[in-house]
Amino acid sequence: MNNAFSLHPQLAADTTLVTDGPLSHVLLMNDARYPWLILVPKRPDLVDYDDLSPEDRITLGNEAAAVSQVIKRRFDAHKTNVAMLGNMVPQLHCHVVGRFKDDPAWPGPIWGVGTAEPYDEEAGRDRLAALRADLISAFKHL
Repeated sequence: MNNAFSLHPQLAADTTLVTDGPLSHVLLMNDARYPWLILVPKRPDLVDYDDLSPEDRITLGNEAAAVSQVIKRRFDAHKTNVAMLGNMVPQLHCHVVGRFKDDPAWPGPIWGVGTAEPYDEEAGRDRLAALRADLISAFKHL
């Protein structure tokens, strides 16, 4: 067991920090095809959902719901997919992805469909700023 939290290198390579929630780092996945955020609880050595304390499970659920609402409102998403897979990256993390009936993977899962399309600098900066403001406001109510 390690006593210090650190972000898995793959998550660090594929994402940018948007903001922090009460429990989690909220990261933007560098794939412009989807509004895709990842919550990573800032606790060391978490692999599976049941590794969280009961209190942290509630907090993570509230964070995921707030992120989902922000994505639906900001991007007019048809729905959001919320998933904790962890097969490729063992650190516990929660994907919240905005989905649209005309997205490249609809109606199936997004994993393994096509190739990620990184944000260009301006679009990435704009998306980060909008999401940061929305999430800071949403997290004030948790």
